[in-house]
Amino acid sequence: MTTTFRILCVCMSNVCRSPTAEAVLRKLLERNGLADSVEVCSAGTHGYRAGDACDPNSQRVAAARGYDLSQIRARRIGWQDLEYFDLILAMDRSNLSNLRRMATEDQLMRIRLIMDYATRFSEDEVPDPYLTLGERFERVLDMIEDAAGGLVDELKRQFGPTASTKEGALKGTALR
Repeated sequence: MTTTFRILCVCMSNVCRSPTAEAVLRKLLERNGLADSVEVCSAGTHGYRAGDACDPNSQRVAAARGYDLSQIRARRIGWQDLEYFDLILAMDRSNLSNLRRMATEDQLMRIRLIMDYATRFSEDEVPDPYLTLGERFERVLDMIEDAAGGLVDELKRQFGPTASTKEGALKGTALR
């Protein structure tokens, strides 16, 4: 595997939104021939669920659309993640704020909201499915699929056949 770009998806406990984003991104990267060039992981800003499997509702909704969350286990983000990953995607403003407080000045440009890449949804945050009403888990997946699709389109432009080399094509860029 020749990984040249690393993405970390982050929510609070790493059992719903960020593992869903990880699985969706992995599937889309594979479909678009970028799986060998882009590494995707997830983490939480809080460690109280570390080691736990993904939420059963998230797993059920994701599986119905062909995404497998069964092997993902919750973990807490560490300072080394801020250095290792090229793009860190927060699911909401609260986690974005937590990440920014952890980051050095140089690392701040790597931290974004995942919904910055959405093309159909105008919301800037993926809501926590435990705190919202209605089609919670389905809507979260809809939003993540939209944002992940927009991000993969951006990655395809960056890694496309016209890019001189994959190595370094995205390193250090803020991607939009």
